[in-house]
Amino acid sequence: MPELELTNLSIAATIQVAVAPVFLLAGISGLLMVMTNRLGRIIDRTRSLRSAIRVMSDEQRFVLDTELLALERRGRFINFAIASASTSALTVCLVIFTLFMSQFVHIEMAGVIAGLFMFAMLALISALIMFLGEVFVAAKTMRKGLANVERILMDDSGNAKETSH
Repeated sequence: MPELELTNLSIAATIQVAVAPVFLLAGISGLLMVMTNRLGRIIDRTRSLRSAIRVMSDEQRFVLDTELLALERRGRFINFAIASASTSALTVCLVIFTLFMSQFVHIEMAGVIAGLFMFAMLALISALIMFLGEVFVAAKTMRKGLANVERILMDDSGNAKETSH
């Protein structure tokens, strides 16, 4: 095994190699922000419907129950997506750490780094698939009757009932 010398030049080279994973972290953080926003919207909508459902007829409740089930499903998808994206980000951090550690302990860790990076990509792929699942459920719910839900939330005079979105 060749002797690795810790110099300013070797550290600079390691920083250059670590730049790509750092950009990947920035992208994952943007994705996490979008996902957590969607989760917040799901939570807010669920709370709104649960408070409105108490004063409705059985027929109206059935329509809202259907949407509540869709919201629950969306919540499961987005929670899994957030967990997978977070796992990916943490694994990318391990890649960066391992890049630097290999310079300090003078051990060749290319296999470990490659394995960690592949795992990070699998976690990111999983996050994106779950995110797409949540988007598809949201679109399907809209197509199947959000107009009915909004109509139910209106009283006879055409004024919206007090619910928060």
